[in-house]
Amino acid sequence: MQKSTIEEIEKRFDNDVERFSNLETGQLTTIDARFNMDLITDCIAKIYSGKVQVLDIGCGAGNYSVMLSRKIKSVDVTLVDLSKPMLDKAHERVLAENKGMVKVWKGDFRSAVFSENTFDVIIATAVFHHLRDDNDWSDSFEKLFHWLKPGGSLWVFDLVSDGNDQIQQFIFNVRYGDYLTSLQNQTYRDKVFDYIEKEDTPRPLVYQLDLLKRVGFKPVSILHKNLCFASYAGFKQIRNFAL
Repeated sequence: MQKSTIEEIEKRFDNDVERFSNLETGQLTTIDARFNMDLITDCIAKIYSGKVQVLDIGCGAGNYSVMLSRKIKSVDVTLVDLSKPMLDKAHERVLAENKGMVKVWKGDFRSAVFSENTFDVIIATAVFHHLRDDNDWSDSFEKLFHWLKPGGSLWVFDLVSDGNDQIQQFIFNVRYGDYLTSLQNQTYRDKVFDYIEKEDTPRPLVYQLDLLKRVGFKPVSILHKNLCFASYAGFKQIRNFAL
């Protein structure tokens, strides 16, 4: 099957702004979505103090930046997304919570141009499963590493696959399928499966962690994994901190 184009993905998200604006229910198809949002933003708030420069790629309606703005007193946020309606909503919501600067950049983050050593924190949630081949993955991770300041970090929560086909079939088709059915019914499950098949090309968690290390991230931390969803962080260099 030929995967969705960037334009097709953009159009789908243009029409789904209100759902993704709900902190509690906006991402029900994503297992442990709220748990990971709290975990990631809590970790960032514990590690960084002072003025924090944040880049939120694929920001959607801005949920992560909204939560982070509630936990860090001084944070400047740059929001990046394909969808202008999503970006407009994110800008509005983050401004209401944020005491720092809020900037927007519309488009694919792979086409964005930022200077080296610009950001303390990069957040990427439900973004990387849209990447395609190995070069796309490698180029994207290298770009993000380049944008981070020394001591900066990348925080990811996303759909992942498994390197073992039998485990992948069981975790995704059976266990995740059961979860989707429990939200509504089998028709809903099939609808979600259809757009994942059309849009997404997730990679195994181990693949992503190994790639982080290859481009220079150290240390790399697994935060949480449940079935086919995982969160992790990578640092541009070792940073001394106490939680």
